[in-house]
Amino acid sequence: MSSDFSQQRDMMVEGQLRTRDVTNVPVVNAFREIPRELFVPEARRSLSYIDEDLEVLGPIDNAPARYLIEPAVFARLLQLGAIKSSDLVLDVGCATGYSTAIISRIASFVVGLEANADLAANASATLAELDCGNASVQVGDLEAGYAAQGPYDLIVLQGSVEYVPDTLLDQLGEGGRLVAVLGSGNAARAHLFIKDDGVVSRRPDFNAAIHPLPGFQLERGFVF
Repeated sequence: MSSDFSQQRDMMVEGQLRTRDVTNVPVVNAFREIPRELFVPEARRSLSYIDEDLEVLGPIDNAPARYLIEPAVFARLLQLGAIKSSDLVLDVGCATGYSTAIISRIASFVVGLEANADLAANASATLAELDCGNASVQVGDLEAGYAAQGPYDLIVLQGSVEYVPDTLLDQLGEGGRLVAVLGSGNAARAHLFIKDDGVVSRRPDFNAAIHPLPGFQLERGFVF
């Protein structure tokens, strides 16, 4: 089975990432190395390399389902954020930790932030199993970020959002970048935020239809 997953991982890289113009070599290598199946519930493990968002936790009470976002979208977000080996990264909404593991193979250090304590515990265990020594997982409010270990060179949001709170932008260091998918459905687009001289600017990039990240929805009736 492990060799089968290895073949599926290679097919993901060649058939999903490279066909979507993911050319950053460290990013491609990280996706080829990290076994995505280890971050997927056993009942859904055969779907580990599907070319879409993958549910890893169903809805509980009033809490929405949680997903690993589509591999190609995640890879393109890292490429858009120009992730570097010297970066300190905040991975917001890391769920089972797959995204944190990928980032750990590229950046200097990554903090995975997760609101669900059970998901965070599973993420920590799997990261330890893979010897991701330059990664940690913290439990907390996703909108609040994790200022204790900032400022960050790069912040990545693992799901679409309706807005990016100032609390996260404030945790960017000078020259820091934040990548997020803004909007919903087919109208959503990836955006790059950059802090320069203390001022944050943003620009839209590629279209990306992914599931929302809980906690980043505007109150209904909000007027721009």
